[in-house]
Amino acid sequence: MRKALLFVAIILGTASIAHAQKGWEAGGWLGGAYYFGDLNTNYDLSMPGLAGGIIARYNFNDRLCFKMSANYGKVMADDANSSNPFEQARNLSFESILIDGTAQLEFNFLPYTHGSKDEFFTPYVFAGFNVFHFNPKASYQGEMVELRPLGTEGQFKGEEYYSVSGGLAYGLGIKLDLSYELSLNFELSARSLFTDYLDDVSTVYPDKGDLLKLRNQTAVALSDRSREIPGSGDSQIGSKGTQRGNSNNNDSYLLLGVGLVYYFGDIRCPEYGRRR
Repeated sequence: MRKALLFVAIILGTASIAHAQKGWEAGGWLGGAYYFGDLNTNYDLSMPGLAGGIIARYNFNDRLCFKMSANYGKVMADDANSSNPFEQARNLSFESILIDGTAQLEFNFLPYTHGSKDEFFTPYVFAGFNVFHFNPKASYQGEMVELRPLGTEGQFKGEEYYSVSGGLAYGLGIKLDLSYELSLNFELSARSLFTDYLDDVSTVYPDKGDLLKLRNQTAVALSDRSREIPGSGDSQIGSKGTQRGNSNNNDSYLLLGVGLVYYFGDIRCPEYGRRR
């Protein structure tokens, strides 16, 4: 949080000495989404999901911009891909569709002017906030089952984690003009989330008897899918109160993509009632 605020202060200070090139841009992007959390502690990049979105950017000058975006992404993970024996034995998996909205400030490292032969390219960094909707699911008996309504960690009915949360959005990119109007944006955008339940995994295993009374047999089955740790003999995974996830570290995800953006120029509202 402090780093994000420092970044905002720096780019606002820079705005006062930058040259003016105001105007709106809008466009779209396509790429991939990657999840990191309790079911991907090794930062494995082998399970990307499709991602894309639309963006609108206002250029205050050739250094500072404000951007809003609406994004779609699919994230997933499977303990079967882990090299950790505990995680393999835990045997959990999930996937989720993300609907993500962001607002962020961008700072261009180089002066960037649309249509210029000299200032047509710049790397940039950005920071801001995001709000997103998620709905983790897992495969069970040939069907995708929503996990949140099952209270897989013993949540009482009505006390499940929220399906809407937020986070810090930050990253870096490269802007490259194709013409005065069109430009390409290559961007890596990270989300540090305010929730640890993107994957439906955070704390400990509940009592299976209590969970059966509160929910149903499907909830019990999807709460504990563990199997014996190879070479360990008797496994205690899945017992009441044993570790299921790590609540000390919230989840995160990355969006990586390329966008095509159209620059409208400095469009201003007409002045009415102006005295001559």
